[in-house]
Amino acid sequence: MQVEGKRVLVTGASQGIGAEAAFRFAAHGAHVHLVARSAELLDQQVERIAEFGGSATAHPADLADAAQIRALAKDVPVPDVLVNNAGAGRWLFLDDTPADELQTMTAVPYLAALLLTREYLGAMRSRGSGWIVNVNSPVSRLPIPGCVGYQSSRWALRGLTASLRLDLRGTGVGISEVVPGKVSSEYFTNNPGVEERFPAIARMIPTVTPARCAKAIVDAVEKERGEHLFPWQLKAFEISGRLFPGLVSYLAWKTGTHR
Repeated sequence: MQVEGKRVLVTGASQGIGAEAAFRFAAHGAHVHLVARSAELLDQQVERIAEFGGSATAHPADLADAAQIRALAKDVPVPDVLVNNAGAGRWLFLDDTPADELQTMTAVPYLAALLLTREYLGAMRSRGSGWIVNVNSPVSRLPIPGCVGYQSSRWALRGLTASLRLDLRGTGVGISEVVPGKVSSEYFTNNPGVEERFPAIARMIPTVTPARCAKAIVDAVEKERGEHLFPWQLKAFEISGRLFPGLVSYLAWKTGTHR
C-alpha cells in the first residue's frame, strides 16, 4: 500500500514507537491522527510533524475506556491504516500484581486493539481496502518468568492478529504484526523494575531505537508484510523456540527472574 495521501491512525503516539511511527507516516505524505492520554505530549508531536511539513491531528483519549474508544471512532473518519501501538504494564508475578493493574494491562494493548479495530473493520471491508498493524512484544513469542499479566495480554494480541489474518483473507484489508526486541524508549522509565527482569539470555538481543521500529511499521504497510520480528537475533530466538521449545523455555527460566 502506498501511504502518501492516506489517513493513518496511530495509538500510543505521544512518545516512543508511536510518536516516531506517526512522524514517519507524515514524512511519507500521510495525514496522521495521533492518539494517547496526554494532550500536552500529543500537541508537541503535532507541532514537530508540522515543523517538517507534515500533517497531523491530536486526539487525547484513554483507550482503557471502551466509551472513549467509541467516541474516538466517531471523531476520526475510517483510516486507511490503523496502527495499534498503545501498551501498558509492569512485569510482575501474578500474585504481586494488583487486580486493577491486571485489568489495565489487559485493556491496553489487547482490548484497546480489539475494540478499536472492531469500530473500523466493517467500513474497511465494505470499502475493500485498509491495513492494520499490531505492534507486539517479544514475550508474545518467548515467555519469560515473572511477567504473567503483561505477557498474557501480549499473547492475546498475537491471537487477535492471527485470527483477523484468516478472517480478512481476500477482503482487500490486510494486517501486519511488528515485533521489535528491546526498544530504547520511555517504557522502562514509565515502568520501573522491568529492565531488571530481562533473562540474561535475552540480553544477547541488541536494543533497537523507536526510529527503527517506525521504519519497520511503515515498511510493513508499504510492502504489505504480514509479520516482522527484528533484529535478526530475536528472529533466531523465535525460530529456536519453535524447534527446541523445552530448551529455550528452560534457559529463559534459568536466566530469568526468581523469587
